Amino acid sequence: MVRERMGLSQRELAKRAGVTNGTISLIEQNRVSPSISSLRKVLEGLPMTLSDFFTFDADPQAPRVFYDKDELPNLGNDQIQLLLVGTSHERRDIAILREVYEPFADTGPDMLTHDGQEGGVIIRGQIEITVNNEARILGPGDAYYFDSRQPHRFRNVSDECCEIVSASSPPTF
Repeated sequence: MVRERMGLSQRELAKRAGVTNGTISLIEQNRVSPSISSLRKVLEGLPMTLSDFFTFDADPQAPRVFYDKDELPNLGNDQIQLLLVGTSHERRDIAILREVYEPFADTGPDMLTHDGQEGGVIIRGQIEITVNNEARILGPGDAYYFDSRQPHRFRNVSDECCEIVSASSPPTF
């Protein structure tokens, strides 16, 4: 169990997360299913991201080095696959993703912002990346690197899939 591996009592986790220890107990006994927002609040008390929680290995072994392509969890959706590398590591300092954008897929009309830095290399297809008010279309071999606190978005501008290998630190996935 995550809480026990981190050496926390139910009471201590509840205090950190701002919930009752009864709530923690009910969740652990599978008597209630928390909403995503409630789960996120509890995980902030650990601290742990949602992706770390869903890929947590309760029976830890030596960190893995190699991953088959079908072992990478998709943190995205059908239009934008965000395939995370290194999920078995207890402490990841970077997030490495294989990103696949279907034709004309984009990250949405709202610009994204988060702490850290990110960069990547376009492997296949084309992607329009907007950072602040500057937009540029990148193709195979082109790369990007920016401070993620700057508003940004990604958009596939072609009728073929776009594939990117990216990294961000600290990991937000």
